[in-house]
Amino acid sequence: MKTFGITILLTSLLVSTPVSAQTANVDQRVDRLEQEMRAVQRKVFPGGSTRYFEPEITAQSGPASPATAITTSAVTDLIARVDALEASLANLTGQVEENGFRLKKIEDKLAAAETLAASPAAISTNGSAPIAGSKAPQQAPSAAAPDPQRVVGVAAIVMPDSGDAAEDAYIYGYRLWDAKFFPEAQTQLKKMVEEHPGHPRASFAQNLLGRAYLDDGKPALASVALYENYQKRPRGERAPDSLYFLSTALVQLGKQADACRVLAEMQDVYPEVANGRLADRVTAGKAAAKCK
Repeated sequence: MKTFGITILLTSLLVSTPVSAQTANVDQRVDRLEQEMRAVQRKVFPGGSTRYFEPEITAQSGPASPATAITTSAVTDLIARVDALEASLANLTGQVEENGFRLKKIEDKLAAAETLAASPAAISTNGSAPIAGSKAPQQAPSAAAPDPQRVVGVAAIVMPDSGDAAEDAYIYGYRLWDAKFFPEAQTQLKKMVEEHPGHPRASFAQNLLGRAYLDDGKPALASVALYENYQKRPRGERAPDSLYFLSTALVQLGKQADACRVLAEMQDVYPEVANGRLADRVTAGKAAAKCK
């Protein structure tokens, strides 16, 4: 709001209009200013009194005729009141803007602190958060370097070269599993199945992948791999084995009833294997699942 605009407007009105019209017009503007003041004060003093704090105005002194004094005093007081209102309004508006600026700075600092606390790099190597304002966590911690002994051990596992790429890939995965390099075996066996899905050794590789997950303490992944081998290769040589190891994974997952149903299906679909080569494992599997 332009403070000088009202003063000029009031002066021109005093010259060009009757006193009564001047008074009414100024009264309306005073009322409007007071409403704006109340709105600003509610922002500056939230929760405080809703009463309008009227600025102090000093009345003019000096001799004047009764009628002229009353009229002149009324108009002069109104003009002074407008000036005081405008000054107070400008002051309160400045306070609002200053408070808003301070609040924005506080909010920015809080947001920065929350971002720092949520960052993985905000945690030091000993598990404790760094001191606020520290410039230490500039980069995320790098991945741990591989164990040199493990690297040497895996490198010592020889990839066969028989001329049958699928056979060689399976044998290499088997050798990694047998040496208890389970993550490396999982990677190799998955690759073999993806590259040679129709090869007879794919049934062996997928079944061994499930076993590698079991040996690595991952029964959920093992159950998926073993079930897929039975579902996709029901005539594969290791399909019945996958059902047995699937029951083992389900027991580890606390699903004994499901494990019993899997063993029952194995006996139904592969009766010769269930009662022959895998008979001892079926008996042990039923005991582990507490099948009735």
